[in-house]
Amino acid sequence: MTRNILVGLDGTEQAKTAAEWAAEEALLRDARLRLVHVQEQVPEAVVSFLVGRTEEAWAEEMLARTADGLRGRHPGLMVTTEVLPTDPVPALVAAAEESELLVLGSRALGSVAGYLIGSVGLSVAGAVERPVVLVRAAGGAPPAQGAVVVGTDVRQPVDAVLAFAFEEAAVRRTRLHALYALQLPLSAGWGPAMVPDIHLAVAPEIRRSLEDLLDPWRAKYPDVEATAGVAVRSAGPELVGAAGDASLVVVGRRTRRSARGAHIGSVAHAVLHHSPVPVALVPHT
Repeated sequence: MTRNILVGLDGTEQAKTAAEWAAEEALLRDARLRLVHVQEQVPEAVVSFLVGRTEEAWAEEMLARTADGLRGRHPGLMVTTEVLPTDPVPALVAAAEESELLVLGSRALGSVAGYLIGSVGLSVAGAVERPVVLVRAAGGAPPAQGAVVVGTDVRQPVDAVLAFAFEEAAVRRTRLHALYALQLPLSAGWGPAMVPDIHLAVAPEIRRSLEDLLDPWRAKYPDVEATAGVAVRSAGPELVGAAGDASLVVVGRRTRRSARGAHIGSVAHAVLHHSPVPVALVPHT
């Protein structure tokens, strides 16, 4: 079966940037790009272009124009387009099940027109059982050779998250940086003044555990340079800080059975809203 990367388009700049990122990803993965638009209320940003046309006609034209542009900029890319006349969340979730990756546009904080970058986008990202990458239009393109940064937990490591991160680093021919953020409690005798000493005491042991966790993956991906980092800080801000010179940030999220609701977790939510580079959410049980 042909490998597919699915992109949801709604006519916004965020979605266009997501399609461009997905096109490059499709070439790296030797996959076909599938562009879809779910027919519902038209974004305010494009209402003025609909005079004398139906929404479906506008959607088909938008998809065709995007596909032609991507083919021209990425020779050899296979692109298909489709308008899905149904509710966005279940439509995108169902379509994603036929793909190996879903790519959506995103924007940090604030409200903008377009159904893929607000509550619907978060609901889809929290419901689909495939990896989802959210791409921002602001801030320019991430460094082409920037590291893949992955958040992990040495206490409860998740193979699916590490597998996705290592595979991304491998196809991009870049390095991987695994980060574990340990947030120490301030109760039970821990005081802010003690944190530096605690860090010195626990960080080496945790780093050894993280190195041990990475060793089997290093053996599986010998061409990927993998480094480990430990920080005594909240995971969200630490991952956002590490994203500065990265090409992609990878975080895990627990699979939810509900088709609605933004069940992505506090760390993933913080990274999505503040990361300057694309963020991959990898589901796991």
